Amino acid sequence: MIQKNERKRGRENNSSLFEELLYMDGISKKIYLELPLPTEEENRSDQKRILDGLKQLGTEAYMPLKILRKLYPLCEDAEYKLTASLSWDGEGWVIAELEKGDTSHRHYGLAADLGSTTVVMRLIDCTTGECIREVSCYNRQIRFGTDILSRIFYCKDAPDKLEEIRQETIASLKECMKELEQSSGVQMQDCISMVIAGNTTMIHFLLGMDPFCVFYTPHALRADQPGFLKGEELGIPVKGYVYCYPSKSNYLGGDIISGMIATEIYKSKDINIFFDIGTNGELVIGNQEFLLCGAGAAGPALEGGVVKTGMRASKGAVDRVHIEKGQIYCHVIGEGKPEGICGSGIIDLLAEMFLCGWVDIRGNLVPEKNSRIQEKEGMLAVEYAPGLFFYQKDIQEFIRTKAAAHTMVEIMLRESGITMDQAANFYVAGAFGKHVSKESAIAIGMYPDMDRNRIINAGNSSLEGAQKLLLERSCLADIDRIIEEMVYIQFAAVDDFLNMMVAAQALPHTDYQRFPTVMEQLKKRQAIEKQSGKEL
Repeated sequence: MIQKNERKRGRENNSSLFEELLYMDGISKKIYLELPLPTEEENRSDQKRILDGLKQLGTEAYMPLKILRKLYPLCEDAEYKLTASLSWDGEGWVIAELEKGDTSHRHYGLAADLGSTTVVMRLIDCTTGECIREVSCYNRQIRFGTDILSRIFYCKDAPDKLEEIRQETIASLKECMKELEQSSGVQMQDCISMVIAGNTTMIHFLLGMDPFCVFYTPHALRADQPGFLKGEELGIPVKGYVYCYPSKSNYLGGDIISGMIATEIYKSKDINIFFDIGTNGELVIGNQEFLLCGAGAAGPALEGGVVKTGMRASKGAVDRVHIEKGQIYCHVIGEGKPEGICGSGIIDLLAEMFLCGWVDIRGNLVPEKNSRIQEKEGMLAVEYAPGLFFYQKDIQEFIRTKAAAHTMVEIMLRESGITMDQAANFYVAGAFGKHVSKESAIAIGMYPDMDRNRIINAGNSSLEGAQKLLLERSCLADIDRIIEEMVYIQFAAVDDFLNMMVAAQALPHTDYQRFPTVMEQLKKRQAIEKQSGKEL
């Protein structure tokens, strides 16, 4: 007698549950088998007995050497009551583990966003689709340079240094795995498969491939579709395979393809804009008929990477700021003592200072406006929290980053012949996308001045797409379609890119007419200041 787990045994009596299980057709499986014992009359090998048992339940699989070596004495000890863990390798199912008894209820997988600054990982119950825990850590590659280019040059034509970066990349993933294990109680050895989404350079580093090709013409990548790789070969402790999302080009990587899977723009009848803002800025405009894409460097400022008191969005980070009657009011993640400021807090702070006149159109601090603005370490700085300063150089770095973001959107709209009014939605992705204030982002000119309801904070769509693929194997066909349909625009090839970026290096822009609601806000703040007779 051959049986699946209890959930599947009861499917005739629970149609909704059966529908759920059909939906969870991911890149891993756990199947419980109760196999007939060998006899002199029926003496098939253990290998064939298991493979036939799986086939009767609709799953054909391959049994690798490491599993063959486990058959004895496991099968006899278990009295042929076994659970098979299966991992998809891109072509078919591979048995990744055999366990005694019914362990089908312990079916887990991992989804990861391998960012250049931050690594975020989720532990997923692959039976229910539930996210059990989400954790993040700094990418340990940072010690080789806060910007990607520094890391690329560090290991150029130096295999030993490339291996250093690869090991730090793996260590970052393992750090997240350890934290997931400690916080959830789930052993990482129970995870069968993993999906990783990251930009092209991050995947090159992960696989130990020299990424100089990403930066240097003709931009012929070492590999753009690594697909399914054995976890043990990568040094990642999962039982089965690790899938790496493919890249479209050198600067448009798997994190964006993953974002397409998450938002399903490629299925929509309406035209949508997708913008992932992080160390790089990647943009996609399109619908079910076309996908136009482009990418360019933005800088680590959006993730707190180069701000002197910047930090990621974790406990102790200032994530929201408001200025009223000359006083700065900060919200701190965890409600404790502020330790630094993250991307969403920086955007709020800069927007509020601009609207209150503490910085001018070029982002220069105006010390006569408030006593909080003072000279610190040889330059002007504003004390936004006790002992924490936001420096003039921080402001300039951030303005360059937001200018790059704005210019990318402007170029893509021009090249596509589409106006912002024609777009149904403007999806904003990125590590801080779900937390950033729309009003603040518009005030500094990072987002276009448009109907706020059409600006959708997509959050970490790279991570969402990784989770979706972990649970829905059918997404693999969609990934191939997206890659095929995307038309890539190289921003560096646009003649007036630098001129447009210089024009955007102002708050919110040198052309105020593009931001009518921001101008209204400025007028209101000035009116309040005049009425109160105090400096805001």
